[in-house]
Amino acid sequence: TPPPPLDEHVFERVPPTVVKRLATRFSLGAFAGRFEETPLGAVREAVGEGTIQQQGDAAGSINWLCYKRAQHRLWLVSSEIGGPDHLVTEIVEELTEKDTETSTDCAIIPEKFAPFVFDGKLHLGMSRQEVITALGPPSKSEAAQMSYSHEGKLADGFDETAWLILGFRDDKLVSMRGGKATTN
Repeated sequence: TPPPPLDEHVFERVPPTVVKRLATRFSLGAFAGRFEETPLGAVREAVGEGTIQQQGDAAGSINWLCYKRAQHRLWLVSSEIGGPDHLVTEIVEELTEKDTETSTDCAIIPEKFAPFVFDGKLHLGMSRQEVITALGPPSKSEAAQMSYSHEGKLADGFDETAWLILGFRDDKLVSMRGGKATTN
C-alpha cells in the first residue's frame, strides 16, 4: 500500500510562519533517524522487517517502507530528493478506525519500535493543546487539521522547507504527515 496521496494545494494556503526548524529528526522507539540523512535501508535493517517498495518514475518516483501495529499505520517515504540512497524525506503515520491487520503488504513493526516520534516531542494521541505547547502556534488551523510550515536558509546557503500536517479526531492527534526538502 503506497502512502496516502498528498493534496499539493494544501501548501498554497499555508504561510511559512514557523521560525524554528521542523521535521529534522524522528525516532522509532530507541532508533533515531534524521530527515534527508537516514536511508530507508537503515530503517529496514534496524527494524529487521519490511520491504522497500517503489512507485512511479523519474521526478514522480517514490520509495517507501510501510509498517503496521494494531491501529497504527506508518510510512517512511523517499521522494526524488532522497536521491539514489533513498533518504527519508517524508513520514506519514495514521491511527485508523479499525485494526489494520487484514493488510498483508505492510510489515508488522515490533513493539520495541513504538512509539513513533517527530522531532523528539510529537506523537499520536496528543491533545491539540499539547501539540501547540510542544510546537507553538500553527501556521494554519482548521477544525480537524493543523499545519506547520517552515522555510529558511541553512548555514551552507541551501534553502530548507519543512512542514507538518496534523489531523485530529475528538481533540486527539490521529494523523501526522511531515517532510523536509533542502534545495540550492
